[in-house]
Amino acid sequence: MAAHGSEKAETLAWLRRISGDLATATTVRLEQSLPWYSEMPPARRSAVGLVAQAGITSFIQWYDDPESTPWIAADIFATAPRELLRSVSLQQTLQLIRVSVTVTEERVANRSEELREAILLYSREVAFAAADVYARAAEARGLWDARLEALVVDSILTGETDEELPSRIAALGWHGHGEVAVLVGTTPPQLDVDQFRRTARKLGVDVLIGVQGSRLVLVLGRAEPPTTADDTPTDLPFPEIARRLEPAFGTGYLVLGPAVPALVDASLSARAALAGFAVARGWRNAPRPVEADDLLPERALAGDPLAKQTLVEKIYRPLQAHSTDLTSTLWSYLDNGRSLEATARELFVHPNTVRYRLKRVSEVIGWDATGPREALILQTALILGSMGTEATRRRSALQRRHSAER
Repeated sequence: MAAHGSEKAETLAWLRRISGDLATATTVRLEQSLPWYSEMPPARRSAVGLVAQAGITSFIQWYDDPESTPWIAADIFATAPRELLRSVSLQQTLQLIRVSVTVTEERVANRSEELREAILLYSREVAFAAADVYARAAEARGLWDARLEALVVDSILTGETDEELPSRIAALGWHGHGEVAVLVGTTPPQLDVDQFRRTARKLGVDVLIGVQGSRLVLVLGRAEPPTTADDTPTDLPFPEIARRLEPAFGTGYLVLGPAVPALVDASLSARAALAGFAVARGWRNAPRPVEADDLLPERALAGDPLAKQTLVEKIYRPLQAHSTDLTSTLWSYLDNGRSLEATARELFVHPNTVRYRLKRVSEVIGWDATGPREALILQTALILGSMGTEATRRRSALQRRHSAER
């Protein structure tokens, strides 16, 4: 027993004497066998060298006292600056460990079989320690990304964007480009964020996810589109994307805001989606998902200024600018319960003329007055447009009177 202790003491003394040579030999081998190591900046190569030196020192301490494994193995990576974890992947770290172990094993292989087995056992402990370090770093990064993502989504929802928003979005790794739309629904009992992201990638969109209590918000942006069998890109429309994401939401209404040109404009889509989500119960048979613009009457009744503006600018003004006959025909048709004959009698025209004009209305504004839901949308737009026109006329008359008095 004493002889064994004496032999171990001699081995420890020998290891301490050659530790510097081992570190140097390891650095040389790294440069020879790992191309990515030689391409690193000098400061990071030096940091890697410190890790290698710490590993050799730690092994000697561990060989002296194997019970010290839990903390000595982790201390190897404490010498590395934090940015080294971001510039060296786990795979590269394991390559470093393998090279270091190989060099050390070559130098001590002839010393004793016990020492060789100790090196192999210790290399396993260091590999586990490396995996633990990277796992903790990834967990911390994930928590930070989740907080940053929540901040970005909240900024989009409130419209309180600033010059730092683009850099925050870039930090999240946003790959979206082009059009963006916001989807608002209820949070499921078990939210699987990763499943949302996987599904979104398959659909050719990037996604930002925000959870606000019982409300779940997705910001969808065009990413690399999926391709067909002949490699033709297929940009799915946002309503179809929303339909495919629908099963992952909780029960309740699901509202899609209108598409906007870029992420910086996403607050406009968010405003419409949130306003639609708040009044969706007003449409008894609302589909799921439903587009926010299909809820324009309910939103307007609730006092949403964006809905009122949309109805006037997308329906009333285009009709007025195109033809007063179209506007008067639409008014009459809606007032007469969508009856062609009653409309024709009121306007002193043939029913086929009414049909033609209604078809032209649909071509000009994209809504079909013959359907009950779209008729409600069009009638709301006519009411709001006529009220706005009258108000504008009164303001203009008042301004002219003031000018004349001066």
